[in-house]
Amino acid sequence: MDVELVPIAWLRPHEEVKPRNVDTLHEMTLRWSAYTKPLLVDRQTGTILDGHHRHQVGIRIGLSRLPVIKVDYLEDAGIELDVWPSCELTDLTKQQVIDMALSGNVYPPKTSRHRVSDHLPPLAVLLDLLRFDD
Repeated sequence: MDVELVPIAWLRPHEEVKPRNVDTLHEMTLRWSAYTKPLLVDRQTGTILDGHHRHQVGIRIGLSRLPVIKVDYLEDAGIELDVWPSCELTDLTKQQVIDMALSGNVYPPKTSRHRVSDHLPPLAVLLDLLRFDD
């Protein structure tokens, strides 16, 4: 899995975040002065599969890019999709996740649940590297 730095404007959320979780992660990110986990995104559309809170932190901090791992979401059988038990949906397809992100709308927090066969690697990308485009 290769980590790439992509423009934050290219990323498309499909799910809302919990503001309290963003607050906590924001404080931790500033304390570390780095991102310690990449976002998981669809290679074709920029749909965020894992990392909605990290994305919001990047927006708050005013970063221009974020570390991501790009995957072929619709084709990758190693990425499993389910719904959280407390959400209002009984099922969700990968195409519906992509469609929601492309629509500019979002599902409520804790709707989709992605499981990845390969764990996302730990990293340390300094915030200064994420502030400006090359």
